[in-house]
Amino acid sequence: MKILAASDIHGDVNLARSLADKAEKAKVDMVILCGDLTLQESSTEGIIFPFKEKGLRVGIIPGNHESNATSNFLIERYKLVNLHGYSYYMDRVGMFGCGSANIGMFQLSEEEIFNFLEKGHKYIEDKQKKIMVTHVHPSGSLIEKFTRFFPGSMAVRKAIEKFQPDLALCGHVHEAEGIEEKIGRTRLINVGRQGKIIEI
Repeated sequence: MKILAASDIHGDVNLARSLADKAEKAKVDMVILCGDLTLQESSTEGIIFPFKEKGLRVGIIPGNHESNATSNFLIERYKLVNLHGYSYYMDRVGMFGCGSANIGMFQLSEEEIFNFLEKGHKYIEDKQKKIMVTHVHPSGSLIEKFTRFFPGSMAVRKAIEKFQPDLALCGHVHEAEGIEEKIGRTRLINVGRQGKIIEI
């Protein structure tokens, strides 16, 4: 399975078009957007349409810049895959996630973050490969060293250690775009604004 994962588009329509072109050219099976599609709830116009126009399957979670209501609006309008507290699978690959962050306008508590991830995971735990999607990075990660303002999430760390997904995708810290590391058997990637093509 091949995916394009990206985060922190922040209302940039030109970036959305560029990412959609990149996904189409790579012939990905799915696009995963790891939150902060808007900039403080600004217009959602043109953010998702470029992907749907090309017939791409898109899964999203909210970031800390948009409410769950805004995310749900986009999911309903464009028939997207909701990964916020839910799961989705394609053949042998299961995906689960939690949006928002432990800081910002639409923050969740650490307990809520873990509960969302646990809820989504239980439906795909038997899948051969697993992808965990969050906006915020795990505490104690290399990503955390790139920021003094955004603490990592203890709940995301706990979920990685407990569920051991093959892949953990996040965004949030722009300065850490493209950073990869391993936590146990899990490959953690800050996919960033420019996005990353990943095969699993």
